[in-house]
Amino acid sequence: MACQLQKKRGAEESLEAASNRARKGATRPNILVTGTPGVGKTAVAEALAKRLGLECVGVSALAASIGAHEAWDDERACHVLDEDKVLDAMEPKLGAGGCVVEYHACELFPERWFDLVLVLRAGTEILYDRLAARGYAEAKLQENLQCEIMQTILEEARESYAPEIVVELTNETPADLDAAGDRVAQWHAAWLANNGA
Repeated sequence: MACQLQKKRGAEESLEAASNRARKGATRPNILVTGTPGVGKTAVAEALAKRLGLECVGVSALAASIGAHEAWDDERACHVLDEDKVLDAMEPKLGAGGCVVEYHACELFPERWFDLVLVLRAGTEILYDRLAARGYAEAKLQENLQCEIMQTILEEARESYAPEIVVELTNETPADLDAAGDRVAQWHAAWLANNGA
């Protein structure tokens, strides 16, 4: 319990620090929701976008809609993105602000695009069940569990963005989703107040 309380307090302090930092000329913030497959990025991003009146941009769906798949990776059973094409399509939206972007990786996006980076986490038992329910092959499932155990996405976020905008949140239950929404809504209000929007 003390560990969870400390983690929550740390997330709140990080959110407060992030609300004081804005992209030059931005009138609405951009938020990146990232994490290992199965942590609930889409659900969180869609809920935040709806609650805050922002646009939700799912990178995988965007890539499919603009034909930005270069190839198929048989080993990982997924598409390989044409990253340049995806980034070119995203630039006008992100430049204007007001977007919640969700994707399982974060290092490909320019740092200047985001005011807040949420790294979602989930326990490996919960993650295993979610990925198994999606029909992931055992090798792909184990690769994603290792990614979560080793905190790969969290480390990528910390290396790619200013530390004060990277916030780690647990997303295992509906209550976690609600709590994340409440904290980010407070951050959003502070960001708007601090940035004259």
